[in-house]
Amino acid sequence: MQTPLLKTLGLHPDVGSATGDCPLGLLAASHAIQTGTLLASDYLQLCAERADALEPGLHAFVSRSPTEALLEQLKVSDGVLSGIPVGIKDLIATADLPTTHGSAIYVDQILPADAPIVMRIRQLGGAIFGKTVSTEFAWRSPGPTVNPSNPAHTPGGSSSGSAAAVAAGILPLALGTQTVGSVIRPAAYCGIVGFKASFGAVPRADTFPLASSLDHVGFLTRSVDDAAFAFNLLRNRTTAEADSIVLPPVLMDLQKGLGGMSPPRLAMLRTPFDDQVTAEQQQAMTQTIEKLRAAGAIIEAFSLPDVYWKGVAALFCLLEAEGGAVHEEHVRMFPARLSQHIKDLVENGRLRGAMEYLFARELQRTLRFALKDDIKKFDAILTVPASGEAPIGLTSTGDPIFCALWTFLGVPALTVPVARTVKGLSLGVQLVAPYRQDAHLLRTGKWIESLV
Repeated sequence: MQTPLLKTLGLHPDVGSATGDCPLGLLAASHAIQTGTLLASDYLQLCAERADALEPGLHAFVSRSPTEALLEQLKVSDGVLSGIPVGIKDLIATADLPTTHGSAIYVDQILPADAPIVMRIRQLGGAIFGKTVSTEFAWRSPGPTVNPSNPAHTPGGSSSGSAAAVAAGILPLALGTQTVGSVIRPAAYCGIVGFKASFGAVPRADTFPLASSLDHVGFLTRSVDDAAFAFNLLRNRTTAEADSIVLPPVLMDLQKGLGGMSPPRLAMLRTPFDDQVTAEQQQAMTQTIEKLRAAGAIIEAFSLPDVYWKGVAALFCLLEAEGGAVHEEHVRMFPARLSQHIKDLVENGRLRGAMEYLFARELQRTLRFALKDDIKKFDAILTVPASGEAPIGLTSTGDPIFCALWTFLGVPALTVPVARTVKGLSLGVQLVAPYRQDAHLLRTGKWIESLV
């Protein structure tokens, strides 16, 4: 059954996959363009036409590059991303489009240079299609973007525009950021794949910070293969950036995608927040587990040591202390242009003491490396990405509590869509692996994706 927005626009209801009238996904489009079976200009034009049709109701973009200019660039650009339109979250610097950080303070800001990850996309021939809507400074106050499956519901945040544009079939790839749950949750709400790599594995220079010990740049795509391909192209190649690490590329075939693996052993995680999970999300998880077990997966109920759950409170200590410091001057200079959320962030940050902050950082370091041993008999943790479907209304982007621990630890996390609710909204599962085991997580995710 078509949802209201898509019915009005006469578009295919299953926007979360490269079916119907959706353009090809990232890996398939790149391969087709590189082998000459698809013209880069045709693909880019198709995505632009889809944006023209959907954007008046979707509101995924703060600004867009003129299609004519992108087509003109194709004449001089080359590379594996030639003809591929990419959405850039409006926290990440671009030299040719405004970077507003979702704030009235910076509504006309044009920065002098691209962020390194944007430079890399251009070097590979990618087209910077537009800046996607973010919540204000990636913290709580939503923008106008709606959920493509049901416009009465939030797409999630703070990477709302990136998730919605990919889910609607406008883009095969968009960049998001996650400081608590801002890649995984909107991906789950919108019915696409979200991938947050290990902390420091993806460049984040010239991305406006929320909390530097927690901030990640992540990928929104329509398949796990696409997420792995994006990671391979855009991961850090040096450790020049603060807190950066260099991970090896994920082995994959550029036509067939990630290779197969044996049925995995998964830890079905119990959390202190399980009473918040809706009946539909529980049913989706149960049905997914049944499918995976039928295919040979070993899935065991599992609990982490209690000390891990102290990490959720510690995350908010780090976020408020660091985020408060980031926005102290904004509150002093531009109070009328800020939401109460940012003012509260600064006020809460002032209440965090040095000892509390240092204890939180030490807990983060300790648990990041302890997780490998604590789940050593499993390929990955299996849990929910959110309590259920996207909440109704656009005044909130939903609760990130089921993502918080993994962001605090800085370990790789992946969400894969598995079901729809009676309202037609997406439900997903979340997979988590130890620090630096990103490649194995992606292969596990591909195995699961192929069955659900």
